[in-house]
Order: sequence, then structure tokens, then C-alpha cells
Amino acid sequence: MTLQGEHTLIAELKRGSKEAFDRIYKLYASRLLAYCVHYTKSREDAEEIVQDVFVALWNSRETIRQEETLHSLLFTISKHRVINAYRSTLNSPVYEDYVDYQNELSAGEDCDRVEYEQYVKIVKDAIRRLPSTQQRVITLSRFSQLSNKEIAERLSLSEQTVKNQLSVGLKTLRELLAKVLVLSVAGLILNIVNRWL
Repeated sequence: MTLQGEHTLIAELKRGSKEAFDRIYKLYASRLLAYCVHYTKSREDAEEIVQDVFVALWNSRETIRQEETLHSLLFTISKHRVINAYRSTLNSPVYEDYVDYQNELSAGEDCDRVEYEQYVKIVKDAIRRLPSTQQRVITLSRFSQLSNKEIAERLSLSEQTVKNQLSVGLKTLRELLAKVLVLSVAGLILNIVNRWL
């Protein structure tokens, strides 16, 4: 097969070409594997996720809307597979936020990354700055993964109060985290620079 643009491969994939699928696999598999290993810290788990991503691509080939590139589609599927793989062992909403944070940092290639444990510590420290009701509601929602109804029952509040406190608390928390994470990354960079002096 002659060298083709990705848009041609996508068109052929939609028509069921296994050769196009193989070429797309070769184009993306190693990048997806590196992405997944970064989060799973396990090559075996990452390989399994990458295989699942390509099975999903093949199974949905006829309904693919992308025409020029599959980059964002494949990395989005990978992100969701990574989060699902950790749903039972890690605190999923916090881990999902962490993966989103890491993806945003990827845009700035020179930024140091904050490891997951450090990220959780930063989140918990930021939560402690909120009013006590918001602290309890967010902790029960994000760390214990309780529904608004369960939180209302546990804290003797109305569901609407829980919903309001969660909404206001998460908005404030996002603002706090934006500042803290920027400072944290800046602090990491400053520490590296200081070691050079």
C-alpha cells in the first residue's frame, strides 16, 4: 500500500478495511501505550487498555465521525479506559480530575507534573479551606462517592441544600485549586532552578 494520509485510512477503515486498521494501529499504538503507562504505572495494564481501545475503534468503525485524524478520539477513549480501570481501586472522581489536570498540563510541555498522591494532598488541603458544610458534602460526594440523597440523610440536610452546597463548594474548590496547582508547579520549577544554582 502506498503512503497515505490519515484521512484516507479513516475512510477505508469505515468501509471495513483491515489493512487500514492495521496501519492506524501502527500509527497510534506506541503513543497510546506511553500515555496509559504514565497513569497506570503498569505496562501490562496499559497494553490491555490499548487493546481495548482498538477493539472499540474496530467495533464502531462504521459510525466514526472523524475524517481527518483519530488522535483526539483514541486518546479520549484511552483516558476513559484508564479511569475505568482504576474505578475499583482508586477514588474515581478525584482520579478523573487528576487525569484531566495532567492532560491540561500536557499543553505546556515544559511544566513539571504533580504526582497523584501529591495532587490528592493538594485537593484535601484546598477542601479544608472551605466552610465546614461544604467540606463534609464534597468529601462525602467525591471521596465516599455518596449520592446527594445519601449525603442529605447522613448530614440531616435537605437534598436541595446538599445540591447547593456541593455546587458552590466545587466552584470555590476549582478556583482554589487553579491557584494552588499553578503555585505548586511554579514551586517545583523553582526548586529545580535552585538546585542548578
